[in-house]
Amino acid sequence: MSVKVLYRTSGSATGGRDGNAKTEDGSIEVKLATPKELGGAGGEGNNPEQLFAMGYSACFIGAMKAASSQGAPKTPKDASVKATVGIGPRDAGGFGLDIDLHVSLPGLDRADAEKLVETADQICPYSNALRGNVDVRFHID
Repeated sequence: MSVKVLYRTSGSATGGRDGNAKTEDGSIEVKLATPKELGGAGGEGNNPEQLFAMGYSACFIGAMKAASSQGAPKTPKDASVKATVGIGPRDAGGFGLDIDLHVSLPGLDRADAEKLVETADQICPYSNALRGNVDVRFHID
């Protein structure tokens, strides 16, 4: 499948899960720390799963707004998304992710909220990248 790229950015990391990561333009720089649950020391710093959760949450709100502009129910101004990202060993080897997206759409009835989330899921590039590879469960709160 081809993609007509409209925007491209770069980020880099050094030191792996206990190093540093930053965007190429320097707008974000974070210290990384491996959680104790994954064998690390924990402590101050972020991990890739936290960064992924924030990115997916923000992107999914953008996808809902795009869906609204294409005829789906209107996204409430106070809409919010909380992504919970789990990581662990896969039965097939290696590690995998497990994701729950909690979507809050104040003022929308259940049917409209479901339609908006379903439409946004087809638009969101994170959802498209994950589909068929990662279990993503949607919860409309």
